[in-house]
Amino acid sequence: MSIAAVPLWVVILVKSAILLLVVVTTFAYAMLAERKVLGWMQLRPGPNRVGPWGMLQPAADAAKLILKEDLTPRSADPLIYRLAPFISLLTAFSVYAIIPFGASSAGTWAIGNVNAGILFLMAITSIGVYGITLAGWASGSKYPLLGSVRATAQMISYELGMSLSFIGVLIIAGTTSLDGIVNAQAKWWFIGPQLIGFLVYIITAVAETNRTPFDLVEAETELVAGFHTEYSGLRFGLFFIAEYVNMVTVSCIATLIFLGGWNAPFGLGGLPVPGLVWFVMKIGFFLFLYIWIRATLPRFRYDRLMAFGWKVLLPVATLNLIITAIIVAFKG
Repeated sequence: MSIAAVPLWVVILVKSAILLLVVVTTFAYAMLAERKVLGWMQLRPGPNRVGPWGMLQPAADAAKLILKEDLTPRSADPLIYRLAPFISLLTAFSVYAIIPFGASSAGTWAIGNVNAGILFLMAITSIGVYGITLAGWASGSKYPLLGSVRATAQMISYELGMSLSFIGVLIIAGTTSLDGIVNAQAKWWFIGPQLIGFLVYIITAVAETNRTPFDLVEAETELVAGFHTEYSGLRFGLFFIAEYVNMVTVSCIATLIFLGGWNAPFGLGGLPVPGLVWFVMKIGFFLFLYIWIRATLPRFRYDRLMAFGWKVLLPVATLNLIITAIIVAFKG
């Protein structure tokens, strides 16, 4: 039987299984890489006890979480409490259904091709906050509830700036298709004409993933552990998986929109390097950047984050959009 004769649902199922395996493996070793890099930056050893150079630490962490007792508070809503981690995990994985990791001409680099791909991505990623909000509310405790309220308010404050940050790219590219946006950057990456939008997106992406200095929904000095204070065992681990998978997601989006996707950098297109390699290298750059930010910056105060989102990021993103629209209109 030829590949062309294989039913479409089988092809999609195989692609999904392979991608799921790759993403989960990436999460595990992204967490290990973060601990290693933080140790290097802070002049202390990272994990070095389990396996050579600590390479088996992710497996040890997974075994520990699986074997820990799974507790449910008496005051919790049983159904929502158990469902919330899976909502966060499902939304984190869903976006990979349409992310292209290479040119569509190859026919194998994306599970599905959606014309309004960037709109689909924003819709799915915005749903992820429901898992955090429901987890805090269903726990029946004041600290998780405060964390979930913070998550909702934080999302509203940065989501508008994030959305506006790349609309300028959509205006220049003339399409909402992820393939089309990358193809429009064959000669020049959009990070050049949209540098301000790029900076706004990078800042809001840190808030999107609840990372330092915007990890206010998990602020241990104020909220114990925030929205997942009452969680233990594997359900506690699911929130961490969702967080790191979201890190990879925002890195993929930044790569596709601003850094040319799988296009080679600096005129190196003549090298015999697959586009997938360039794509993965750019994602690695963003992941390192997020780790670097965590090792460098202290946590923002909550009111300052809200003010920064509304009074700085939103006006700057709006001004960038207006200037881009005017330039494109005059050139057209």
